[in-house]
Amino acid sequence: MKKTITTKEIAEKYGLSYQTVNHYTRLGLLIVVRREGYRRVYEEKEVRRRIEKIIELKNQRYTLHLIRNQFDKEAKERK
Repeated sequence: MKKTITTKEIAEKYGLSYQTVNHYTRLGLLIVVRREGYRRVYEEKEVRRRIEKIIELKNQRYTLHLIRNQFDKEAKERK
């Protein structure tokens, strides 16, 4: 079974605000794998990979929308 992480845990672990995690989720940068009541749950390994990539690309001056496009492109290549 894959290890999971909640929105609050992501914010604490990566030093992001709760609102930033929500924003990344709304943009499709972070993918919810299931809901537990009002809590959103994510796959921890995938969150780590995506957060690291977001930071890397933001440092290269990519916008969040371009980063999402990059993730979409990677997902299509994996299929």
